[in-house]
Amino acid sequence: MSGFVLQQQNTEAEAQPKDKIRRLVWKMCIATLILMAIGSATRVMNAGLACPDWPLCYGELIPAKQMNLQVFLEWFHRLDAALIGISAIALASISFWYRRHLPNWVPWASAFALFLIVFQGVLGGLTVTQLLRFDIVTAHLGTALLFFTTLLIIGTALAPYQGTGTAGKLPWIGFTAAIFVYGQSLLGAIVGSRWALHQCFAGYQLCGVMYSHILGLVPPTIAILAVVLITWRTPALHPALRRLANMAGSLLILQIFLGIATFRLHLQVEPLTVLHQAIGATLLGTLIVFTVLALRDVALNNEVSLHSANTLLNSTSSQTAESN
Repeated sequence: MSGFVLQQQNTEAEAQPKDKIRRLVWKMCIATLILMAIGSATRVMNAGLACPDWPLCYGELIPAKQMNLQVFLEWFHRLDAALIGISAIALASISFWYRRHLPNWVPWASAFALFLIVFQGVLGGLTVTQLLRFDIVTAHLGTALLFFTTLLIIGTALAPYQGTGTAGKLPWIGFTAAIFVYGQSLLGAIVGSRWALHQCFAGYQLCGVMYSHILGLVPPTIAILAVVLITWRTPALHPALRRLANMAGSLLILQIFLGIATFRLHLQVEPLTVLHQAIGATLLGTLIVFTVLALRDVALNNEVSLHSANTLLNSTSSQTAESN
């Protein structure tokens, strides 16, 4: 009885750090998604250089005298990034402090997230000082998405989940779809940062860049449809995986409609462009969560198979010993 109570206390002690980290990570995920949406709004509203200096804005922490919509977007974008940076420091510190109660990889993943946010800050400064150079702007978004996915992996891996062991090859299909969506997001960033759509319509320049983003829609669409179809055809699959697959399919349809709308309206409706980028990031996040849960499902199946094999081996050994 005392051993059971002690084991239960140890389990509760291990669960508390996981809960703290998971709650912090989910809050950071929401803040990062908002940060990327604000960054997109900053770009489409031509506010990327609204604050001509960095890290301050007009040499002040709060540029009250110069404040307008464009300055506010750029200033709030930096403020949100700073808060996320502080949260990343807290995440890494808590992870290493409670490392005995966590999987070995969690502290290192938290440290990697901290590295990414520091690198993101450097890219943010270069974005201003290099006058919105397209390759730096694209790397800025790419790093933000990588930071976002790292947080999602940590949070999903620490979340309570009891799989059914039926995921099969779904983790690899989901991961492939996520890679394609990430690449498509980078292509979209290049199109936006080079204003390729405007230049193509105005003077038939950079049309190749624009069409690469349009044609780049094909691989992620096929991969996401494969995730949805295989999920529907897989019996006894965990309901969470089915919901995530359906969500990915719905987001894909919405993203295609938003892409068509922004194309036909020549990026003249800024909220549509911002929503297009935000839905793309949400779609990527959905696929990442799906992939991590599917991997946990496969790991459970492997554990069950290994346990069954060991039981059979022990039974066979016992029978052999008795016959001798």
